[in-house]
Amino acid sequence: MQEPRQEKSDKKRVLIVRIGAMGDVLHAMPAVTALREAHPDWQIGWVIEPRWLPLLKAAGSLRRGSGMPLVDHVYLAPTRKWKRRPFSVETLGAIRSLARDLRERHFDLCVDMQGSIRSAVIGRLAGAKKFAGPAEPREREARWLYGESVELTARHVIEQGCELLGTAAGERLLPAKLVLPVDATAERECDTLLERIAAGRQFVMIAPSAGWGAKEWLPERYGLVARALAEAGFAVLVNASSAEDAQALAVVEASGGRAVAVPGSMAHLVALVRRARLVIAGDTGPLHLAAALGRPVVAIFGPTDPGRNGPYGTVARVLRSSSSTTDHSRHAAPETGMLEIKAGDVVAAAMELLKTEQGKVVG
Repeated sequence: MQEPRQEKSDKKRVLIVRIGAMGDVLHAMPAVTALREAHPDWQIGWVIEPRWLPLLKAAGSLRRGSGMPLVDHVYLAPTRKWKRRPFSVETLGAIRSLARDLRERHFDLCVDMQGSIRSAVIGRLAGAKKFAGPAEPREREARWLYGESVELTARHVIEQGCELLGTAAGERLLPAKLVLPVDATAERECDTLLERIAAGRQFVMIAPSAGWGAKEWLPERYGLVARALAEAGFAVLVNASSAEDAQALAVVEASGGRAVAVPGSMAHLVALVRRARLVIAGDTGPLHLAAALGRPVVAIFGPTDPGRNGPYGTVARVLRSSSSTTDHSRHAAPETGMLEIKAGDVVAAAMELLKTEQGKVVG
């Protein structure tokens, strides 16, 4: 008796490994969004650090929808915690558990969109039929773990992500407009907060911190910008990592108390940035969050190249001194070229965008 013929399914299971950081996760999302739009029935998983989970999934969301619009499954990899005790029983058990969960999903394709040794190891542990990563990863040793290496030619990291994921998946992907999760609780709490501190005024958000000191503009100058914007009638909020965030408090002090430091969760930050009239920041996560949400931005760049890492797909004014040179060394002091950007330069750029919201759309 002839066996019934099995129908071959074109639905694929794809795993994205992009653990962090905030801006880097956001830079990977347009490529994954484009893949989702091309194949809405594919199963997509993502491995991420717990602190960045709200970029993919709102609290309590169990399936794809407004609370989890992009992926079907999220896998947490607290690699920062693991790094502190790499050989402890707890860490080794957590890694084994993650590997088991990933292998149970039987992924057809895994793509390392981070290019580090730790992300490559996690991708390898997933046991996907095909494992791809960049030909020139951030950490060179990572490429030894890939089954397929993809040469990247695009300049901007968002376009590089489309090259990488598209080539690995056999598709031509163009950056897509991403949709971030809506956390209903955070949205309500954000509205309550703004009623209290903005009192009906439109607000500008300043994000003074960055990944390392060389990318950070002086808090005193941010304070002068905040003072000028407050005098123009805008409420000014300063993104703070906690109530004791020294940089945020320094900006508030330099503003003469005209700005307000706003600590909160990642979900609260997303809700606030959705409502901001303008965001002012260096090369840091909140800047890229604002760009992802389509908010106008004034970007203050120094040692990183805005052609590669700058705001993408939104109305932007990018300020960078001609004396700045690209250097990813993690120096603690601000890069000297950034110090040539004055508070008046930033105020002028901000007021231009606030008055017209017409500007150069990058990407």
